[in-house]
Amino acid sequence: MAKIKLLFIALLLSFGYMNGQGIPLPEHPRPDFERSEWTNLNGKWSFKFDKDDKGLEQDWKDGKVSFKKAINVPFPWGSELSGVADEADIAWYKKEIKVDESWKDKRTFVVIGASDWETTVWLDGVKLGTHQGGYTPFSFELTDHITYGRSQQLVIRVDDVRRDFTLYGKQGYGNARGIWQTIYLEARGTQYLDALHFTPDIDNSKVVATAYLVDDAQADQTVTVSVETESGPLNKTITIPQGSYSGSVSIEIPNQHLWSLDDPYLYDATAQLGNDVVKSYFGMRKISVKNMPGTDYPYISLNNEPIYLQLALDQSYHPEGFYTFPSDQFIKEEILRSKSIGLNGIRTHIKVEVPRKLYWADKLGLLVMSDLPNSWGEPERKMKAESEYTLREMVKRDFNHPSIFSWIVFNETWGLKHDDEYGGRYLPSTQNWVASMYYLTKSLDSTRLVEDNSICCGYGHTETDINSWHSYLPGYKWQEFLQQVSDSTYAGSGYDFEDGFYQANQPNINSECGNVWGYDGSTGDVDWSWDYHKMMNAFRDHPKIAGWLYTEHHDVINEWNGYWKFDRSEKFTGLEQIFPGMTLSDWHSKVYISTGGEISKSMKGGEQAEVPLTISVMSGENLGQQLTLKYKLTATDYLGEAHEGVEGSVQVPYQPWMQKTIDPIKVTMPDYSSVAALTLELSDAQGKVVGRNFMHFIIDSEEELSGITTHTVSAKDFKEAKWSAKSWDVLDGKKVNGAGKGKFVYAIEVPKKSIRKAKEVYFLAELSAKELFVKDQEQYQEDQDFMKGSRVSNSSNPNSYPMTDETLYPSEIEVWVNGKKVKSMTLTDDPADHRGVLSWHNQLRDGKLREAGSYGYLVKVPMDLDMVTSALESNNNKINVELRSVNGGGIAVYGKDFGRYVLDPGIVIVD
Repeated sequence: MAKIKLLFIALLLSFGYMNGQGIPLPEHPRPDFERSEWTNLNGKWSFKFDKDDKGLEQDWKDGKVSFKKAINVPFPWGSELSGVADEADIAWYKKEIKVDESWKDKRTFVVIGASDWETTVWLDGVKLGTHQGGYTPFSFELTDHITYGRSQQLVIRVDDVRRDFTLYGKQGYGNARGIWQTIYLEARGTQYLDALHFTPDIDNSKVVATAYLVDDAQADQTVTVSVETESGPLNKTITIPQGSYSGSVSIEIPNQHLWSLDDPYLYDATAQLGNDVVKSYFGMRKISVKNMPGTDYPYISLNNEPIYLQLALDQSYHPEGFYTFPSDQFIKEEILRSKSIGLNGIRTHIKVEVPRKLYWADKLGLLVMSDLPNSWGEPERKMKAESEYTLREMVKRDFNHPSIFSWIVFNETWGLKHDDEYGGRYLPSTQNWVASMYYLTKSLDSTRLVEDNSICCGYGHTETDINSWHSYLPGYKWQEFLQQVSDSTYAGSGYDFEDGFYQANQPNINSECGNVWGYDGSTGDVDWSWDYHKMMNAFRDHPKIAGWLYTEHHDVINEWNGYWKFDRSEKFTGLEQIFPGMTLSDWHSKVYISTGGEISKSMKGGEQAEVPLTISVMSGENLGQQLTLKYKLTATDYLGEAHEGVEGSVQVPYQPWMQKTIDPIKVTMPDYSSVAALTLELSDAQGKVVGRNFMHFIIDSEEELSGITTHTVSAKDFKEAKWSAKSWDVLDGKKVNGAGKGKFVYAIEVPKKSIRKAKEVYFLAELSAKELFVKDQEQYQEDQDFMKGSRVSNSSNPNSYPMTDETLYPSEIEVWVNGKKVKSMTLTDDPADHRGVLSWHNQLRDGKLREAGSYGYLVKVPMDLDMVTSALESNNNKINVELRSVNGGGIAVYGKDFGRYVLDPGIVIVD
C-alpha cells in the first residue's frame, strides 16, 4: 500500500508539473551562492531523442524541427519523473524563455546545476558554449544575444554516450542522463564573482573571506563583505589587485557561535562587487584530529572535541528520480532520517551531491563525507583529466558547507587498475598519481580531511588523512576481525597501505561495513539487525577504531540492506517488541553497554549464566559520578507465555570517554524450556535512560510446567503434505514450508487417559504465511554486475529472506481437526527480523544463510473436550490436525529450534 501511495504522489506531482501547475524543485539550488535576480527554468521542456546523431547536421539548434516529446526538467531522461523513457544516448531540449527588461543593466547567464555528459547550448540558433562533465555546475552568457521582454528559444543538446574515462559511478542504479539538476537564468553584475569562500578559524574567533573572479582583474577590484552576527552586521572590504583573480580578508567574529551537530548555527553573509551581489552562509567549526581522552587513539574531531563517527553509506538515489529527488521536502527528510536513528553523518557515495542536500545537512546538523565519482575504465590521460577537473569543481562549489568534513578521492580502487592477464593491476605509477590527487585536494582545501582511496579487497592507502577500510562480514566474525585491525594499527605499520607507504597518526575508521557482502555471493534482502547487533557490540568493544560506516542508508535496486527501503518506507527490526522502549538509536548511543560477541547462548534449565559487560562512553558529557545499570530476565516458555524472572541493579562509576569492563552479571535460568531475553538499561543520576541493549538465552529443560501436558511432533513429521506451488524444509526439518494452496496434516498421538482430568485442550503451533521467493524457484542469476546496477529480485539470492517491512504477505488459513473445521484465521505476514531468535541462533557458521530471522505467529486453537474424546476413540489415540492455506498464501510451520518460540506443533492439555 505504501508503494502504491508513493507512486500515486509521484505521478500526481509529475502531472502537475507537466500541465503548468508548478515546477519541480522551485527553490534556489544553491543557498550558499545565491543572487536575488534569477528565473527557474525547471518544468516542461520540448524534447527529442537523436538516436542516429543527426541533429547537428540537420540544424536542430535552430528550433525549427518539431520536438514532439515533453520532458520534466530536471529529472534525467529514463526516470519516471522525467516523463520519457530512455531511448537513446543523445537528446535535445527546447524551451521558450523571456528575459525581463529590468535585467538590461546586468549580464545574463543560463546556469545548469549538472548535466551528464557533454552539453551544448544555443539561443535562437547562436551557440553559447559546450561543457563536458556530469556532476558540477556550469554557465553560459546570453547577454549579447538577448532581446529583452520578448520570447526567445533556448536549445540544448546533451550527448551521454558511454565513455570509459567519464565518472560514471553507480549510475546503473538509475542513469543521470542529460540535465539532472536545476537549470536557471541569472542576472549578474557587469563585474561578477565566480566564487566566495569562507574559512573559519575558531581558535582565533575569526573567519577568512576569499572572493574569486573568473579572470585576472584588469584593475583593482573592491568587494564588500557583510556577515550577520548575533551582535549585528560586520562589514569588511576585500581588495583584488590588478593581475590577480582573488583576494581575502580576515573578519573577527565576536562571541562566536559554533556550528555543531546539536546546534548547527549558520552565519548569513553577502558579498558585493559593483552591482553584483551574492548571498552565502558559513559555519564556525573546525575539523581536526585529536586523541580520544585518556588514550593515544587518534579520533576525527569537531571543534577540538573527538567525535565517534556513526555514519551510513548514502547511495543517494530515488526510485522515480534516480539522481534527482522529487522535492526539497524529500531532501530535508533524508537528513532527518539519518538523525532520527542517532547517526551523526553520511557518506554520499561516488556522487557529487546536490547542493540543497548539503544545505539541509548544514542546517540540521549532520556530517558528510563527500566522494568523487569513479570511472570504470583505466587510469589513462582522459580519465585523469576528468577526475582532476571534477575534483576542483566540487571543492570549489561545496567549500562553504560546514557539514562536509572529508573529501574521498577514490573508492575501492575503481578506475585505478590497468587491465591485463592478471585481471587488473594497481601500478606504482598510478599509486603515485593517487597520492598527488591527495595533495591536490589538500591544496584546494586545507581545512578538511582527505582520503586518497576508501580501500577494499586487498588494496591499500598511499597518502591519506584517514586510515579507513571496508569490510563485510557475518556478525560472528566481527570481534576477531576488529581485534586484528586494532593490533595492526600503529605509526609505521604498513597494514592496509601500499608498498612504500605507511601509517602515521591517522584516525582508524571503518568506511563501509555490514553483512551484505559478508556471506557467499552476498545476501539479497535479509534481516540485517541480528548481524548489526553483533557488529555494534564488537565496534564498541574496540575503541581504537574511531568509528564505522554502515552500508547503507536505503536500499537500491540490487542491495537491500538499507535502514529504509528504496521508496523510504519502513523496515522493522523488532527491537521494541523484544525490549519495550528500545529503538535503533540505542545501538548508536553515546553510552553503550555491550555483552560482547555473543548475543544468544544455549543454556540448560536452572543453569547460571555469567554475562560479560563492557561500557563504552563516546562523549565528554558529564552525566554525574555514576550510572545505574538495571537488568531483567524475561523468559517466554514453550507455550508462548512470558514470565518475568531475576532482576536487579548495580551502580557503575562514570567518567566521560570511559571504556571499561565491569563485573559480569550472574543470572539463573528458569527450569523450563524457553527463550529468555536479558535486558540491560543504563540511566544517569536523574533517571534518564542513556543506553539499552539485550541478549538472549535459549533454555533447554526436561521439566514440564505445572499442570501442563504436551504431546508434540516435529515440524517435519507431517502425515501428509500437498501444495500447489512447492513444499520443502529448512535445516533438516527445523522448519517446513508450503507455498501456494494446500495443506500440512499432522497426526498427533494423545493417550486417552491424559485428558480424563483435562480442563482445557488446545492445538498450539508457530505458523506464518509462506511467500514463494525467487530463490525458492531456483531462479537465481549468477555473475550479476552488482556494482553497475544489475537488476534482480530482492529474494533471488540463496541467502535472502526479505526483512519485515510495511508490505505484508498475508495468508488465509483454516485449521481442521479430525475432518472438522474448527478455526479460520489470517497469518498476517511472512516476517523476518530480530524476533526470529531461534532461526538466527541455529544458523550454521559456514558463510550461508538459511531463512535466517524468519519466524511465525503463535496459533492457539481451543478444542471441545467431547470432540477430542470422540476423535481419540475413533482414531486410535491420534488427533489429525490439518493446516490448510485457502487463498494461496502458503504456510510455514516452525519447530522448537526455529522461529521465535521453543515449541513444536502439538496438543496442549491443561489439568
